Amino acid sequence: MDDVFHEIIGRYKTDQESVYNTWFINNDERLKAFRSIRRGVQQVINDIRDKKFPNDFKGSSLEFVLSCIAEQKQVFVGVAHPFYWKPKLRIPDIYENERNKNAFGQFLENCFSYNTSEQELLTEIIKLDNLKIKGLGPAVASILYFLHPTIIPPFNTAIINGYNSLFKDNKKLGSWSEYLRLRETLIETNEKYKSSLSNDLGAIAGLLFEIGANKMVVGHEALLGEAERQKIEKQIEKRRKEVESEGQEEDLHTEMQYHLLKIGQSLGYDVISASNDRSRGYNGNNFSFMSLQRFPEMDLGKEVNATAQLIDIVWFRKGTNIPVCAFEVEKSTSIYSGILRLTDLSCSINNEQVNLFIVLPDKREKEVVMQLSRPSIKRNQTEIHYILFSDLRQHCDALCKFGENHGILKKISKSVLATS
Repeated sequence: MDDVFHEIIGRYKTDQESVYNTWFINNDERLKAFRSIRRGVQQVINDIRDKKFPNDFKGSSLEFVLSCIAEQKQVFVGVAHPFYWKPKLRIPDIYENERNKNAFGQFLENCFSYNTSEQELLTEIIKLDNLKIKGLGPAVASILYFLHPTIIPPFNTAIINGYNSLFKDNKKLGSWSEYLRLRETLIETNEKYKSSLSNDLGAIAGLLFEIGANKMVVGHEALLGEAERQKIEKQIEKRRKEVESEGQEEDLHTEMQYHLLKIGQSLGYDVISASNDRSRGYNGNNFSFMSLQRFPEMDLGKEVNATAQLIDIVWFRKGTNIPVCAFEVEKSTSIYSGILRLTDLSCSINNEQVNLFIVLPDKREKEVVMQLSRPSIKRNQTEIHYILFSDLRQHCDALCKFGENHGILKKISKSVLATS
């Protein structure tokens, strides 16, 4: 079995189109998502505690959390479906039932701490299961994964199908007790093969996803009929096109970061890219040569400082730690999570005015206007402008040539106030 499993892991890791390479290893957005999702979960907890959580999934802070998770490649496609409010079935029963809603909020709060131990997490899961809240099953594990990735594996139909295929089992989808047994096997297996996988259980969950989604066949290729083989080939081709599309989007994101670095330098500011982007470059221009070598020391607090270092581009007054402009480039990911990172920075700076910008594709203009019009954003009294990709690309050289300071960005940026 050891040789077989090593061979399976080897195929999984060497396939450049597997989720190991497209999601787990080579995806900066995955790392950014952990902070955004934690922030979102905290908002869910606060909304439930403050009696502000709505009686529907749509428009809730929980919807934002699941939207952020769903953006994490194919592994989490459909992660929000179990949480959609189904009025006829009254499930999941956490919207209209106050007792269940409070129990769900308290469960998330008890699981939220970085220091929550494995045994404490399992105890909380068992307590939640004992409440028998209708429709609230182990789909919640995909939220817990982003709080405790080394303890809780994500869970969905493809993952359980992959598990059953690999381990010749018959675990059921909607049962917490089945999930906990599956988890024990995964923990044991991951420990055995950890040197080839990761402490982060997303790696082994991704392997199960590949098998369960029929993107990786394990040990029974000869049993496949022609129709099934063609189906798998079509899925592989679809995956290839998705990977190509994602690569093109990533190139576009990098291009926009380059333009912002170039403009900031030309205007006389110290500039820096996100900490996990400094190895990138565009047209032979390495970000590491354009950026500061390290993020300036700022008294922001540990969590906010970690968030600030993941903002796509920040401009500082020359030779200081005073930020002048901060930019989030949102090509396809959640605009709201970018807004949260910017407002985190702005609200943590005393007596300094930092100009905040969302940079995004032209086709997402209506979406950014909607997000910036949220009452919760307006209440922060932090004005955020937005810049369209086409305008940044078209006017980059002119801004560099004729601009004297960050005020030149007014020529290409827009605000919700101006569009309303």
